[in-house]
Amino acid sequence: MTPEWEHSARSGDIDGLERGLGAGLSVDALDRYGQTTLMLAALHGHGPMVEWLVGHGADLDHTAKYRLSALMLAALNGHRDIVAVLVAAGADQTLRGSGAPGFAGKTASDLAVDQGHDEIGELLWSDAGDPQAG
Repeated sequence: MTPEWEHSARSGDIDGLERGLGAGLSVDALDRYGQTTLMLAALHGHGPMVEWLVGHGADLDHTAKYRLSALMLAALNGHRDIVAVLVAAGADQTLRGSGAPGFAGKTASDLAVDQGHDEIGELLWSDAGDPQAG
């Protein structure tokens, strides 16, 4: 991931990403921590960018540190609209975090509820069809 691409991802600059794609960068470029562009956009709450990345075939289920995915990062940070986009696109809700206390063995729904984002936890539970699955 180039510094320009990373800046665009963190700031929600879709035009910057379009320029990067035109220059041959991958939609799934990784930052120094192994996070994809989609993960950065989800973490920072850039809904339109998440939609753009999904539309360009971004890997929905890539995981990085603590095995967290874009869906998990959005859920942790209370970005309900992004969670809804990722779920509708088919992001894997069964992925579980690892390593750090607070992430190990937890799904996106577990992480959302742990952070007080009960509405997101309910959205994930209702989509999964089994409130006991998280």
